[in-house]
Amino acid sequence: MTTVLSELSLMLTDPLMQRALLAALLVGVSAPVVGTYLVQRKLSLLGDGIGHVALTGVALGWLVGAAMGVVPDDALAVPGAVVAAVLGAVAIEVVRERGRTSGDLALALLFYGGIAGGVLLIGLGGGSSGSLMQYLFGSISTVTPADLVLTVVLSAVVLLVGLGLRAALFSVSHDEEFARASGLPVRTLNVAVAVVAAITVTVSMRVVGLLLVSALMIVPVAVAQLVTRSFRRTMLVASVVGVVVCVLGLSFTYWNNVSPGAAIVVLAIATYLLVAVLRPLWVRRRPRVARDPHPDIPDDVELDLVPSGANRTTGGDSCSA
Repeated sequence: MTTVLSELSLMLTDPLMQRALLAALLVGVSAPVVGTYLVQRKLSLLGDGIGHVALTGVALGWLVGAAMGVVPDDALAVPGAVVAAVLGAVAIEVVRERGRTSGDLALALLFYGGIAGGVLLIGLGGGSSGSLMQYLFGSISTVTPADLVLTVVLSAVVLLVGLGLRAALFSVSHDEEFARASGLPVRTLNVAVAVVAAITVTVSMRVVGLLLVSALMIVPVAVAQLVTRSFRRTMLVASVVGVVVCVLGLSFTYWNNVSPGAAIVVLAIATYLLVAVLRPLWVRRRPRVARDPHPDIPDDVELDLVPSGANRTTGGDSCSA
């Protein structure tokens, strides 16, 4: 017991792990918030497409940094990823809205073009495809104080938009036509979702990597949907699950030489499978309670429900539930 406590104390006092854990905490909170809207809009793979475009931004930032003589060469990688991801997300939203090509085709173009552009540009910048590995799968050793500051700022933007505009964004995500008929700025809100998704991808790439960031946005939401019914509770539970898997997965990599992104995603999927297995037992034992769908509206008709198969005679009429 003493050994375990000493190891935990050593981990928590390590400046590198302090930065990494704080970044993981911010990513765990913010990524599922955006993922909840993407799941509602049936755009679960959007994060993957944006992640591939962000890879081109990483390489472009590397190329510009090398041309300017910036030290280290990848100092502009994260800002380049932010710019490229935002532009790519807006582009795919414009294509989706105008309907000139299907959503899956647009995502495929982002997938292949993003990876090809990233590998090509990193070569022109004097690097190699191996230089992109830390961005593809995450690396806690690359979280610098400057990266942490940028992560805090971008996470604050994601949470401000995702939570501050929750009602409007939910309306657009749930029924776009109804939201447009209600007078909401649907196009602006759709672009806002795309932009915060792009920001979330770039925020998360240091922790889980660009190839796995979509899983962190989607899997906690899938877990939450197994145990909740409302949109607000789904978002809350998903954020809690995101924080837990990020912190535990990152802590696991402190004692084991494995990819933090892979550890976090595997833990998230294992959580989903565990909840999915246990859910039937929980649902079976939960008592069924009749609910009034509109409790604020007075009822002008009262129904006396009886068990199935039983008959009750009132006033000469026979009725069955």
